[in-house]
Amino acid sequence: MTVALALKDVKKNFGPTEIIRGLNLDIRQGERHAIIGPNGAGKSTMFHLISGRIGVTSGSITLKGEEITGLEPYEINRRGLARSFQVTNIFPKLSVYENIRCGALWSLGYRYSFWRFVDRLRDANARAQEITDFIGLSGRRDTPAAILTYAEQRALEIGITIAGGADVIMLDEPTAGMSNTETEHAVELIRRVSEGRTLVMVEHDMSVVFGLADRISVLVYGQIIATGTPEEIRANKAVREAYLGEEAHA
Repeated sequence: MTVALALKDVKKNFGPTEIIRGLNLDIRQGERHAIIGPNGAGKSTMFHLISGRIGVTSGSITLKGEEITGLEPYEINRRGLARSFQVTNIFPKLSVYENIRCGALWSLGYRYSFWRFVDRLRDANARAQEITDFIGLSGRRDTPAAILTYAEQRALEIGITIAGGADVIMLDEPTAGMSNTETEHAVELIRRVSEGRTLVMVEHDMSVVFGLADRISVLVYGQIIATGTPEEIRANKAVREAYLGEEAHA
């Protein structure tokens, strides 16, 4: 078993308040792994720690065997990890195509330059078009991101997330605020996007979690209380008591 992402005794305090309390978690390479738990359990804080937005108080985080604890977010991204956010994070004035092309440039070897015309970069343009088609937004290719529907913006953010070629992707509540139909489309997109990649997902919709995840970890008060297959999590009495309740039987 190859571990893509590992957290070892990770702790995070904000002043005297302990949010993450000795978190241990292994994410296997190529699996779809969902993180669930009640509000305030520390799920978003955990995502921020992994992606480098905030620093750990103590403990260790490794990505594909390489220590990433204390690295800046852009350094972690360049090592093959990309994430989305609860609040959609896109360039609103740029088109769908331009947003995705921005996400692809660094991974294709293009660094900061003030004299290179981006429209002439054939590989970046081809990559942007490929992903635009892949996420189902080819019909909105030249539309400013700001006027996309909410579900389209979430799809665009997923497109940006994979544009840089990351093989570990983290999605923070990707279907939040969507209708049933929009959720179905989002789940299908996530399923396709995560093929051949490692997916770590925070999600509150249990039908999405149990329909997508290979394994599920339950985070309660900053600690993992259970990790297992969907069937194992459904059957876990401590999980039902702490979080799922009757939803586990749905």
